[in-house]
Amino acid sequence: MSSLSATAILVFTNSAKEELVNKSIPKGEQLFNTLTKTTLLKAKNTGLPIFHFTEKDQVGFTFGERFANAIATVFEKGFDNIITIGNDTPQLRTQHLKKAALQLALGKTVIGPAVDGGIYLLGLQKVNFNIHAFKNLPWQRFSLFNCISTWFQRESSEIIKLPVFQDLDNEKDLKSLLNHLRSFSFSIVELIISLLGNKNAKYHQLREFPDLFPNRSMYNKGSPQVSFA
Repeated sequence: MSSLSATAILVFTNSAKEELVNKSIPKGEQLFNTLTKTTLLKAKNTGLPIFHFTEKDQVGFTFGERFANAIATVFEKGFDNIITIGNDTPQLRTQHLKKAALQLALGKTVIGPAVDGGIYLLGLQKVNFNIHAFKNLPWQRFSLFNCISTWFQRESSEIIKLPVFQDLDNEKDLKSLLNHLRSFSFSIVELIISLLGNKNAKYHQLREFPDLFPNRSMYNKGSPQVSFA
């Protein structure tokens, strides 16, 4: 059985500029910069070691190669378990990372499924990591969650599934996140509202944060305290 001290968090992201090459969110650079900062803060709040790999640190031609190589690099530093996350799931909180770490310490695999059939979190053990098989999984495809679950089941690893969350790839995903504004920091809420810029978005902001808008006006009275626990 592994201890929590043997677990590290890998934050695998691109710079905001590079993110927008593959994501249909016009003018979303500031949003992704903020998402990266808040994701790193959530990871830091676990107390676990953190490794942040951007495109400058990644090695490989395909996403699968770059991701697998980053995981292997962290394992080579002596860790038995890794929790991997990106920066595009604002619903993810520190408590989910802590739960993943506890389950890994019990010898289990942890998967956070995304609405689109992918995953936003993967907690895996070194003994279950096969770099060659890992590179060839259907990364960035709708079938990923089912395929990776089947793969770990073949490895006789018990899987713990976290809540299904919306990851962020396009403007449609931004609209879906309007139903979860209370889960985010106010800075992210403001950025989502500004990017959508429609009456429906403003309605959700007023509904979710009525204390900020007592006169139903849209100026920022002051951001509420936010906990990522």
